[in-house]
Parts: sequence; C-alpha cells; structure tokens
Amino acid sequence: MLNKDFNSVLQKEVFQALSRCVEALNIEGYLVGGFVRDHLLGRGKAKDIDVVAIGSGIELAKAIQKELPDAQNVQIFKSYGTAMVKWQDLTLEFVGARKESYTEESRNPAVSKGTLEDDQNRRDFTINALAVSLNAHNKGMLLDPFNGLDDLKKGIIKTPLEPEVTFSDDPLRMLRAIRFATQLNFEIEAQSLKSIQKNADRIAIISKERIVEELHKIMLTPQPSVGFLLLEQNGLLELILPELIQLKGIEEIEGQRHKDNFYHTLEVVDNICKHTDDLWLRWAALLHDIGKAPTKKFHPKIGWTFHAHEFVGSKMVYKLFKRLKMPLNEKMKYVQKLVMMSSRPIIISEEIVTDAAVRRLVFDAGEVLEDLITLCEADITTKNPTRYKRYHHNFKIVRQKIEEVEERDRVRNFQPPVSGEMIMEHFNLSPCKEIGLIKEAIKEAILEGEIPNEYNAAFELMLKKGSEIGLEVYEK
Repeated sequence: MLNKDFNSVLQKEVFQALSRCVEALNIEGYLVGGFVRDHLLGRGKAKDIDVVAIGSGIELAKAIQKELPDAQNVQIFKSYGTAMVKWQDLTLEFVGARKESYTEESRNPAVSKGTLEDDQNRRDFTINALAVSLNAHNKGMLLDPFNGLDDLKKGIIKTPLEPEVTFSDDPLRMLRAIRFATQLNFEIEAQSLKSIQKNADRIAIISKERIVEELHKIMLTPQPSVGFLLLEQNGLLELILPELIQLKGIEEIEGQRHKDNFYHTLEVVDNICKHTDDLWLRWAALLHDIGKAPTKKFHPKIGWTFHAHEFVGSKMVYKLFKRLKMPLNEKMKYVQKLVMMSSRPIIISEEIVTDAAVRRLVFDAGEVLEDLITLCEADITTKNPTRYKRYHHNFKIVRQKIEEVEERDRVRNFQPPVSGEMIMEHFNLSPCKEIGLIKEAIKEAILEGEIPNEYNAAFELMLKKGSEIGLEVYEK
C-alpha cells in the first residue's frame, strides 16, 4: 500500500518554510525525485530533498537559507544552475525547471529554462518523475504525468520517454536503473532492458567516479548479486569489471571440473552482507577470487589448481582501483590485505589447528583479523549440508583458538620485547643487518612458541643469537 498522504508531511517546519518562500518569491515550487518516491514507498526518514522551482532555484535556496534557523550558507553551482542548503540532518537541493539537450560525446546537457512538464520529461525514471506541489492553491497535490504511481505499485523501473533516448542521452542512467532495481527489488521493464543492452558501450563516456558511486550503492544493498547479475546479463560488467567476467564459466578436462568462480563470488558477497555493512569488506568479498582466472591450470595428476591466486589477486586489486579511480589509500590496502590472506584461515580450519599457525595468522592479519574470519566464513558456499556444517564447526574451533592464543601470547600487532635500540646498545652497534637478524629470530621464536612473548626470554635469546653471529656484549 502506497503512502499517498503528503499533507501531514508538509506540516513539518522545513516544508512550511519552503511554501512561505515560494509564495514570497511569487514562483511555483515542487518536491520531486527520491523524496517523493521514498515517501510513497514508506522507506524511512529522508535525508535528501530535491526541489524544482519554476523560476530561479538559486534564489529559492537563498530565501530558504534565511528562513530556516541555523541553516548553513548556500552552496551555488552556477554552471548547473543549482544550489544546496544543509539544515539539521537534511540536505536540500534546488534547481530551476529546465529543458535538456545532449550531444553524443557527453552526458553534460545544454540547458534552457523550462516548465514543470519539461523538467519531469528529463527525469530518468517514471518513479522519479513524480512531483508534489508546495504552492498555496494546490499544496500537497501529486503530479504524475507518466503513471509513476502504477509503476511503484507494480515494482517496475521504466523510463518516462523512449528508453533509447533516455539511456543514450545519459548512459549513467543504465547503472541507475540497475541500482534502483537492486535497492527496491524492482524489475526493469523489457524495452528499457533492451535499450541498456544496445547502449552498454556508451558507458565509456561516463566518469569512473560516477560509475563507482553507483557500484558502491549496489554493494550496500542487502543482496548485491541482483545488481551484478543485471550488469553481467546486459553487457555492462565486462566493460566495468572485466576481472569478474573472467571468472565465469566451468571447464572440464578428463572428467574433472572446477566450480564457476563468478557465481561463487556473488554468493560470497551476499553471504557477507548478512554480517556486515562495511563497504570495503564487501568489496574484499567481491574481489577475493579475482586472481583465480590468471592462475588457473590443469594438472593430470591433481586436477585444477589456482596456485598463488591470492597473491596475484592482491596485485590486481591495485590495478583495478587505479583504473576505476578508487582511493589508493588505506582502504585499498585493506582490501588488498584481505584478498592476500583470504585462504589462510581456511587452510588452518581444514588442518589440525596448531598454536603456531594461529599465532602467525593473528600476527599477520593484525587489525583485519575479525574481518578476515568473517570473509572466510562467507566463502563457505557448499550445498552439501554435511560439509557446510563441518566447515562452520571448524571455524568455531579456529575462533576459540584465536581467543586463547591472543589472551596468552598477545601477538596481534606486537613489537618484539627487545627493540633494535636495545640490541645496538648491548652490542655497541651502529645500524646494520645483524640487528634485523636478531629481531627476526626473536619474532620467529615467539610465533613458533619456542619462547614466551616477554622481555626476559627475548633478552636471553638476543644474547644467544648475538654470540652465534660473532657479536660481543659491550661493557660500559
């Protein structure tokens, strides 16, 4: 049941203020887009409000900034004829009603003043072309020129004009169609789907930043596989993330097959979304197996192998992030590290869990340890109930062992109890390779459980190793 009552919501302070400003400026104003759509669907509290003015959207923004107590200064984007005002936890965006015309080489249109009808015509989808009046003579009236209400009821993504025109003019709308279908659990209408397939190549004129913004929104849905399957089926995924497409397919040689790593990856992403909202952990799940395509080999005696796919995949993460102009900072390094280590807990869970193996896992994973285990648990996609139960049981054992080892040995992000400065002082050394050799020996001994993680034992080992490589203790 759609929530069609706008009169009650228009009693709120921000909308009352908007109506006063519209009347004072002697112009018409309308709420449009996502706010109207989400109110009709009952999708929680809106943070973003789009307002169309039949006149100057910038002047309306200036007026509302003065009208609302403690509103932030107006941000004006002259080249687009738009303005933005932030007030409390809301972001209000203003635009004058306009017509748009496009060239084949760019999604940035030539803009001219227009009517409300012109403005609704330029909207991407019928469900986003709905408008609600802020004007005294018809306040709260819903204007629906493209039967967007019916499409909301039926759960359909459909363009207001010919889809060929809509998607060719602004190819980003193809990604938006898939993103909305994923977010709202809607279907894309058949003609619109055909047009996406036909115009897929035009995604090349869209900036990488805008593409990634839509990918992020798909990634943050409860079931991102819906969006990625639509991207794949309609020819967009191979243009944006070819690394995933290369995972697709099953080969069989001498009766031995490997699993389809593309569909497996989408299962892993959906699995992890049940346990985390962290965008970058979800990206790690999406990319954790990308190294399998370039490392896949068949050996007659042992079957299919993907040796070092984690290492290769972690290198591919950097190239992928760079190509898509994603951040080459700690977020990228975090995803790289998870991809690099994505098999480590699995290997441990399949073998006898030794303290030394767990210590090394805890030390190497450091701050990403919990996320790494979460990723590995999401990686269990077997349909065999016995195996599924066994794998999860093994991971419980690994988690328990990690807790025991951490409590006893404190090796996560640990620094050896004996520092390089201490070694230099005791052996009267300047910086040299011998210091590194002694520090490495102490670290290895602690991780292997040969000595406890404490000063006295580490100091004794320092003296022993120093003697073995011919160093003498400096007597002050």
